[in-house]
This record gives sequence, structure tokens and C-alpha cells, in this order.
Amino acid sequence: MQHHPAMERFPTGKLPNEVLAELLSRFAGSAPEVLAPPGVGYDATAIALGDQCLVVATDPITFAVSEIGWYSVMVNANDVACFGADPKWFLATLLLPEETADRRLVDELFGQIMEACRQIGAVLCGGHTEITHGLDRVIISGTMLGLCPRDELVLPSGIRKGDAVIATKAIAVEGTAVIAREMSGRLQGRVDKDSLERMRDLLHAPGISVVAEAEAARRACRVHAMHDVTEGGIATALRELAAAGGVGIEVQRDEVPVLDETRALTDALGFDPLGLLGSGTLLIAVAQEDGEKTAGAIRAAGVQAQAIGRAVDADEGAVLIEEGVKRPMPVFARDELARLLG
Repeated sequence: MQHHPAMERFPTGKLPNEVLAELLSRFAGSAPEVLAPPGVGYDATAIALGDQCLVVATDPITFAVSEIGWYSVMVNANDVACFGADPKWFLATLLLPEETADRRLVDELFGQIMEACRQIGAVLCGGHTEITHGLDRVIISGTMLGLCPRDELVLPSGIRKGDAVIATKAIAVEGTAVIAREMSGRLQGRVDKDSLERMRDLLHAPGISVVAEAEAARRACRVHAMHDVTEGGIATALRELAAAGGVGIEVQRDEVPVLDETRALTDALGFDPLGLLGSGTLLIAVAQEDGEKTAGAIRAAGVQAQAIGRAVDADEGAVLIEEGVKRPMPVFARDELARLLG
């Protein structure tokens, strides 16, 4: 039987980038005040308001996690910070399962949201809550808004050939923490109890927020582009950043920072950390001569940072260099976390 595109089924996770790009080319609108139209590698939009820009990002949290309210604020704040804005106003849509929606649950969720907003200097200013038929877990869709001067707006398309590409913290911090929290039974006997506790705490230390390093980078130099690592890991984020800017990216594998805790999980479960959920890692593109100054400013703010590669000609694509050998950056049709939980 001949396969028809309309019959194509997708795995759990984000739509494939090529499908998303095709849909946006057909259906996305445009307006002169929209400075950041939707596209692959664009996790927010920017709307001109005179000499200011309103930056808006929206993201859902759909997998089970014990701190889902806090989580929702942080991942949306990251997307706003990547555009050079300070996260200020948060709206949340809370969809609650019939079987577990009680006062204790909603008090806990709102408390998490308020604490996360307090940590980054934002406020909860609206949203929606409902008990929803057919759910087996809480789902939160958040929207964060922020402001920045129009001439300080940072777009993913700003990356240029020759730019240094800096990565903060270590890759797969988020995925490591979620695996430790959601798969502890499967890890018994493979990872010791103390290590498992350290892994769980990675959500907070070094943490999944990139707001501090985004601000430090902006203060250090003229940042060309920023993109936070999320679903699909750093490999997917690097491809998205390259696509947004119309460049290629060349990355030195041994410069990509990986925590010992993540390596331990890799050994125990057999996954590639390059494709693991990665909030907490920020990719920053700056002129080559500004690379070390920018990384130093981020380290001075208390966040690890280092150059991992550079932007190259678009026809070179996304390339990983390991032991002197170049190979295409791995492609992950679904995040490694989704595969493990599948």
C-alpha cells in the first residue's frame, strides 16, 4: 500500500522541525509590529511598542513532575530571557485531573508558581484553571511576558558565521533530574542513594533557569543570539540555532560539559546525553573576539560557561567533531527522556 503524507504518525514530543517549518510557511501571518515571526529556533515572539519590545513566550509542561508549577514559570522565563528581555508577567493555564484535583493539590501548585515568580522577579497576573476530563496528570501551559529596549532585542537569527558558541552549566541537567525523580525504582541497584539525591536536586543546583547567565552575557558584550536547550537536548538546540540564523555549527564534542551524575545515568540506562531534555543550558553566540570575555562574565555571575564551537557556512550543516573526526550532529526524532519513559 502506498504511504500517504496525511497518514503520517508522529512520536511523542515536539513536531519534527521540517514539518513545523512547512506548516508555518503556509499558515503563519505577519504584521509590521511583529519583530520575531514564528519559525524553527524561535521560542518567543517580540512585538514593537514604540522604543520598547514586548517579548512573549508560551510553553506547556506535560510530563509528570513533582514541582510542575515552579517548572512552568522557569521554562517560560528562559525563553523570554533568550530574547534579551527581563521576565515580568506570568499567566498559567492549569488543567487538573478529575481523580486527584483537591484543595491540597491546587494550594501546592499555586505555591510553586508564586515561589518561582518571586525567585526571578515576576508576578502571576492571570490565567485559567479547570478540572479536565480524561487526564491522568496535571498539565500546565504557561505564558511569560517581558520588556526590553527595541535596540537590545536579541533574536536567534542574529548568529553570524565565525561567531563563538558558548554553553552554560552542563548538558542534560534537567533530564538527569527528571529521570532521578521519575525513574527511581528502575535505578535501584544501579545508582547509589546519595547520588540519586544529588541528581534530583539538579533542578535547583545548578538549576534549570538561564535568566542570570542571559543577563550577564548581555552586560558583557553585544550578544548576537541566544537559545536555551529544551526538548531534544543540545543536539536539537544547536540545529535549531543554526537553522534560525542560516548558518552551520561546528562543535567540539570534548568541550561539551557533562556532569558526572549524567554520565552515571548514561552508563546505567544507555542513552545519549546530547539528546536529553536540557533546560539550564543556554547557548550564546557572540563575536569570536568576545567569546572569552562573555564566558568570564558568566562565570563571575556564578554560572559555569565555556566555548564549545563556532558558527560556520550553512552548507557545512551541524557538525560534531570527536577525536578529530567530523560527523553530522545526531538527530533525535524524540527526546531521550520520552524514549526512556515510553
